Amino acid sequence: MKRLTLITSLILCLSLGAQNTEVKYKENVNSLNSTVESLYNVISGEKGEVRDWDLLKYLLHPKAKFVATGKNKEGIYKARYSTVEDYIASSGKWLVENGFFEDEIHREVQTFGNITHVFSTYQCFNSKKDTKPFMRGINSIQLMYDSQRWWVMNIYFTQETQENPIPSKYLPTN
Repeated sequence: MKRLTLITSLILCLSLGAQNTEVKYKENVNSLNSTVESLYNVISGEKGEVRDWDLLKYLLHPKAKFVATGKNKEGIYKARYSTVEDYIASSGKWLVENGFFEDEIHREVQTFGNITHVFSTYQCFNSKKDTKPFMRGINSIQLMYDSQRWWVMNIYFTQETQENPIPSKYLPTN
């Protein structure tokens, strides 16, 4: 009987935790715009500022992947696939120790039915006080609307390089 009570209590706690997460973060996924903005905001912060990894996990579909691309030492383009847990484990400490802000500077959106592709140009700083970005690139963000909320399905990205500059059509117009 004790065991059944313990199991029931555990299930109830997990269920209440999931409901609290839903209430806490629901506004972050109500619109395409709020979802993309939340994605950028959740990884951004000053040096020493802890990130809200629960929000990042909430934004991404459980099967979502981060796909980083770039050239290896031999000059061949490669892709590195990461789950949200992999991303947090590999980048989380660095983000907090160094400070990191990723700002969207241009966006192009294509939608068909419940799927949306966001081609999002970004620039990165170590602090909000910085005036010159240390990196720029493009995120290809795939999203799904499930009739109740937006889910980030994948984030496929690459950095700008001297041999691969961002085309002007993907930069802000002044």
